[in-house]
Amino acid sequence: MEPLSPLPVSSLCWKCDPEALPFRTTDDLPDLTEFLGQARALDAVRFGIGIRRDGYNLYVLGPPGVGKRTIVQSFLEQKAIGDSRPNDWCYVQNFDEPHKPRALWLPAGRGAEFVTDMEGLIEDLRTTIPSALETEEHKTRIQEIEQETKEFQNRAFQQLTDLAQTRGIQVIRTHAGFALAPTREGKVLSPEEYEALSDEEQSKIQQVIEELQEELQSLVAKLPRWRRDAREKIKQANQDAAQFALEHLMGPLQDKYGGLEDVVEFLRDVEEDVIANTDEFRPPDDEPESPFKSLQKQRSALEEYQVNLIVDNGRQQGAPVVYEEHPSFQNLLGRVEHLSHMGTLETHFSLIKPGSLHRANGGYLVIEALRLFQQPFAWEGLKRCLYARHIKIESLAESLSLISTVSLEPEPIPLDVKVVLLGDRMLYYLLYQYDRDFAELFKVAADFEEQMDRSDASCQLYASLIATLVRRERHRRFDRTAVARILEHSARVAADSEKLTTHMRTIADLIREADYWCSHNAHDTVTADHVQKAIDQQVHRADRLRERVQEQIRRGTLLIDTEGGQVGQVNGLSVLDLGNFSFGRPSRITATVRMGKGEVVDLEREVELGGPIHSKGVLILSSLLAARYAQDHPLSLTASLVFEQSYGMVDGDSASVAEFCALLSALSGIPIKQSLAVTGSVNQRGQVQAIGGVNEKIEGFFDVCQHRGLNGEHGVLIPVSNVRHLMLRRDVVEAVGCGRFHIYPIADVDQAITLLTGTAAGGLDEQGRYPEGTVNHAVAARLLKMFQLRQQHTAEAGRSDLSLGIGS
Repeated sequence: MEPLSPLPVSSLCWKCDPEALPFRTTDDLPDLTEFLGQARALDAVRFGIGIRRDGYNLYVLGPPGVGKRTIVQSFLEQKAIGDSRPNDWCYVQNFDEPHKPRALWLPAGRGAEFVTDMEGLIEDLRTTIPSALETEEHKTRIQEIEQETKEFQNRAFQQLTDLAQTRGIQVIRTHAGFALAPTREGKVLSPEEYEALSDEEQSKIQQVIEELQEELQSLVAKLPRWRRDAREKIKQANQDAAQFALEHLMGPLQDKYGGLEDVVEFLRDVEEDVIANTDEFRPPDDEPESPFKSLQKQRSALEEYQVNLIVDNGRQQGAPVVYEEHPSFQNLLGRVEHLSHMGTLETHFSLIKPGSLHRANGGYLVIEALRLFQQPFAWEGLKRCLYARHIKIESLAESLSLISTVSLEPEPIPLDVKVVLLGDRMLYYLLYQYDRDFAELFKVAADFEEQMDRSDASCQLYASLIATLVRRERHRRFDRTAVARILEHSARVAADSEKLTTHMRTIADLIREADYWCSHNAHDTVTADHVQKAIDQQVHRADRLRERVQEQIRRGTLLIDTEGGQVGQVNGLSVLDLGNFSFGRPSRITATVRMGKGEVVDLEREVELGGPIHSKGVLILSSLLAARYAQDHPLSLTASLVFEQSYGMVDGDSASVAEFCALLSALSGIPIKQSLAVTGSVNQRGQVQAIGGVNEKIEGFFDVCQHRGLNGEHGVLIPVSNVRHLMLRRDVVEAVGCGRFHIYPIADVDQAITLLTGTAAGGLDEQGRYPEGTVNHAVAARLLKMFQLRQQHTAEAGRSDLSLGIGS
């Protein structure tokens, strides 16, 4: 096997040549009119917005910062402009069932007009009806009714009086009512005179009085009915006067809204209610009003004729596009507010408030999915509306049957809305797997890419994007060296030298900060130095923990060797991710071996500090060890692997190559060079597989070696499949260029162990044996010796058992 050469400088980082960019500054570039790297997602968004079928709502998935909301907003606003304006919606009083307010629709813009017309009607009613009831003609009519009633009552009593007089009885009106007294010669008999009469005369008088008493009682009993009839006549007269006055008020309104049947029906109901409650418009009496009323709300008739306009699309250009920033249950579906009145909570149809579904009805509603699921029952409420295709306003307590109070039940409003959820991929897959309604309601998924292919054409478009962002936020112009440096950083963020990131927030932040440092230096053009300054400062603000780790290594608190050789010890590499910043950390991995039953013990897993992927990696290397070296006999060892000075969770399989090499070193007794570190995943065939965070890992070990002094022997082994992902820092590239640091691409574990030990790994010859003097031969020989020793111990133990009489 030929010695493996380290990577050349050209493979360590893609360099964008500013001279190859066909412009001098961003002023020379046009604005970008397309969205980069999102062809699949854009097609899905166009389809989801265009199709108007049940269930074809959108879920836009991707990490934050890739521009999901900006892109969706752009498409929605373009589509909404060409859509027709949806109807206005309002709630009005239901005179038949006051607890169930009616929902009325009007063409866009006419809702506010209807509110104004009803307010004008109410103002007219305040004066017109009382005026109609105060006219001389109407007063004369009322007086005639009252006079007729009074005359009718007087005639009835006069007839009774005349009848009584013909029979010698006088009808006397007292404070207590009416009384009947006998008379003689037109004069009422005194008690003494009455007593002086004979028994026969008294008996006749008593009989007449009883007959007249019955007539009087019958007449008195008719008085309430006569008065009631009089009141009805007066009420009818008031209603006739009101109806005559309303003909001039309601007629024009009914003609104006003649094409809207529901509105005309409501106007008729208003007219009937005004006529039926004409007495409410009479001037108030001078008597003071009682301060106590019933617990129910006492509102004047005029308030019942108001219009509660909840959706006004009069100023809307096309269909509405609504962004709900706080998608709670009530903010989505609306609510009915209450007022405190004399210790009780009361409500009214004018206290109905719309939700974002009302405002977006006929258009588009955009919601952040995570915020939606953070609000109790908001998701269930949204699904219910989408399924039912109407919006029913009810309190959360009522919907859950937690309380049973008298409240309003507004009439549901038909719903026609396109809902767009913005969220990450994990939430989408969880919903699709565990919520059976989700797949029915959100049939379109727009998956946004985090990377795009790098080419000359894409770099030119990316430069136009930078120019667009610069002009949009009024930054100083960027020259082509600055644009080239941003392109290089974009590849670093993408962690791939053949890709560019589509994480627009990262690029926009870098542009803002580079502009700041340019202004800080009093320059008028942003250059590569300003961009590099912004990058360095971003790292400096976030790398406190990295510096602490490096300091602990320098002070010997964390044990990392970078010189000499050690048996069963290797420098592994891991990545710590802090959210907005990640860095590499070298870790000491050690292995010990002894005679046993073929077990490779992962100490991290034994103490529940190892994740499942790491445990899988250890099991894979155990299988590889047995397949390579124990074809003819069982493994007779027990090995232990551990990350030294690891006090937290360990996961991932990127250390499995390092662990396997440490195990081979422990078995063969050949030391591993501590000037090298290794990262990579291994499979059961011994091939080295790609891992993540390769740049951070290399730089983490480089920082340790650089502080201690690079001597030309330091380096890192990485999977050959990770070479295309290299976008290393400039100081690392410079050290490699000077021969003081090396990066080796490895394809299998034999290349890794050869580099780490300086001893050839060795391949199988024609007899299926490894050549002497190789690592594999030493490992195979050690394992064979362990097997023989175990057989020997087993045989000796058997003879001992027989001598003690234990055997049969």
